[in-house]
Amino acid sequence: MSKENQLKAFERLLIIMDELREQCPWDKKQTLQTLRHLTIEETYELGDAILDNDLNEVKKELGDLLLHIVFYAKIGSETNDFDIADVCNEICEKLIHRHPHIYGDVKVENEEEVKQNWEKLKLKEGKKSVLEGVPRSLPALVKASRIQDKVKGVGFDWEEPHQVWDKVQEELQELQEEIKTGDQDKIEDEFGDVLFSMINYARFLNVNPEDALERTNKKFIKRFQYLESKANELGKPLMDMTLSEMDVFWNEAKKL
Repeated sequence: MSKENQLKAFERLLIIMDELREQCPWDKKQTLQTLRHLTIEETYELGDAILDNDLNEVKKELGDLLLHIVFYAKIGSETNDFDIADVCNEICEKLIHRHPHIYGDVKVENEEEVKQNWEKLKLKEGKKSVLEGVPRSLPALVKASRIQDKVKGVGFDWEEPHQVWDKVQEELQELQEEIKTGDQDKIEDEFGDVLFSMINYARFLNVNPEDALERTNKKFIKRFQYLESKANELGKPLMDMTLSEMDVFWNEAKKL
């Protein structure tokens, strides 16, 4: 599709948003605050579509997310704080500023140098910490991954994968020692250290821990639902089945 057609499609969306905001009772009532949780939900739905590699669904979910962006900009324009042009220009200026190797005379050799320059530029922009860019409301697993990625950008990182694995083993040993003491607070603390170190190790394996865990979630759900279907065929509730009986169908599900 040509740029002209793309711009026409975007203009159509802007016009529809204006009409809905003016005429629809539901759209009229929405605020930045009421849309927030819906935007988060739409983002997760997009994430699910990407993990399922369902490109048609990805297209639909991107549309939902784009609608939210346009909606926020419309609300901003009503209070004269910002509009969609401001939003677009703001990100354009940021991209130009943060890519001096494209729009300036900075030379980079690889992706890693790009990331390092990115973090240095953000500190020059007035950020006091490289961790300021990690949203407080991120889920803990994603947040841990982003924290580690951020500090890596300024050189605070392990040198070799085996060092990270050694750290995982060390944290596991410390967890086992606290389990023996029975101190629940210390057990939770050490369990968190184990998870953090495992997420760090995932990075060295080029594995996205969030994607990996969600993949396992989906796999478990599929197998468990197979178990449920077999139990229904037998007319026997799962709670009345022994673990040995369940394992038969579980192993069948694994083969599938």
